[in-house]
Amino acid sequence: MYPAKFENLIASFRRLPGVGQKTAERFAYEALSWDPEIRMEFEKSIHQIPEIGICRICGNICEGKLCEICRNSNRNSSTICVVQTSKDVQVLEQTGIFHGVYHVLNGTINTSKGIMPDDLNIDSLLNRINEKTNEIILATEPTVDGETTALYLTRLLKDKVKVTRLANGIPMGGRLDYADTRTLQRAFTGRTAADTTE
Repeated sequence: MYPAKFENLIASFRRLPGVGQKTAERFAYEALSWDPEIRMEFEKSIHQIPEIGICRICGNICEGKLCEICRNSNRNSSTICVVQTSKDVQVLEQTGIFHGVYHVLNGTINTSKGIMPDDLNIDSLLNRINEKTNEIILATEPTVDGETTALYLTRLLKDKVKVTRLANGIPMGGRLDYADTRTLQRAFTGRTAADTTE
């Protein structure tokens, strides 16, 4: 039996996705070995979580009201890349190939889990589209849920703006955060018109 406070530390690490009991115990023991300075930095980072917000334009994580990308006047705001999560924004930014702006859905449509279009950040996307919008790039992951969401958005947007989908290079069932830079560059370069057929 561990001391109660150590058990609480283990339980906290177990809240992280993919972390089981043994990994949580290893994390907890590692934390015990940290120098006071490292521990203080970790505690400070945890305490700053409430200061991390959501961009009121695109839904990306940010400090303040707008993310760095939406604040950057050098970005091409006429092209909007729609992604599932803020993590996807970071992955695509690392390729250096896209210079437009993003829109984060915060998930995908999944009827079996009760996640419907109204549960996603779609209304704000519609509000962003105007006469200056040239293209919407759908960069949802090539999974069943990602494809369902892309099809829904394509049908919703097809009469309003040009809609494209990332091209081959990302396999069906693949994840953006696992794809290498060259694969993502090929997907962006070879994007095609989004399909409205099932």
